[in-house]
Amino acid sequence: MTSEAKNTIFDPLRRKQVAATPEEQVRQSVIRWLLDDQKIPISRMASEWSFKYNGLLYRADIVAFARDLSPALLVECKAPDVPITREVIDQGLRYNRVLNVRYMMWTNSKDIFICERIGEGPEYRFLETLPNFAI
Repeated sequence: MTSEAKNTIFDPLRRKQVAATPEEQVRQSVIRWLLDDQKIPISRMASEWSFKYNGLLYRADIVAFARDLSPALLVECKAPDVPITREVIDQGLRYNRVLNVRYMMWTNSKDIFICERIGEGPEYRFLETLPNFAI
């Protein structure tokens, strides 16, 4: 095994080996959970999904899409040593001004925060777990 293979991890959404950074390991763990436990089809997920906000290019860690291919879930992953702070939560909320998803999740593998948008407005409520919904 080459040293490159030791320092990479396969991302099934991007269909390639990527650097096995601590954040990437969290992302891949979440992807496996979404596939195996939440039963979200791989064909309806993307990692490092690009979008523009206020003229700048951003990348969401994971986006899951509904059957109509509209974004339905936004997941922001951080390395295990990065706390999920108000600033991190605000990052996802800003992203959602563009993506307009119903569910958002933030995790560093130690802490997980999940929220659901209430109605069409900017109100959210935090949930204990992501509802098992058919995307």
